[in-house]
Amino acid sequence: MSHISSLNSLKHEITNSVCYTPLVYNRINKKLKEAFTNHQIEDLVKACINDADSILKKGKNYYVNCSNPGISLTINANNYRVITANNLC
Repeated sequence: MSHISSLNSLKHEITNSVCYTPLVYNRINKKLKEAFTNHQIEDLVKACINDADSILKKGKNYYVNCSNPGISLTINANNYRVITANNLC
């Protein structure tokens, strides 16, 4: 399997399984200095995963880097819960 097809497969797996805790919505808004609704955050996370430049699994987490819009996500690799988001700048 090529690197691109394995990355696309991983993107698909994460996008279809990603979930959220109630507290993560506030954490993401605080870290990104935004006031997104829960639905907007979910759309942003899915877009970042689908457009990711890289996804690195390190320990128990996936680290998703998306240069446009410049956000990195940390997602638990076991249960696909979003842990946090950070600006790449």
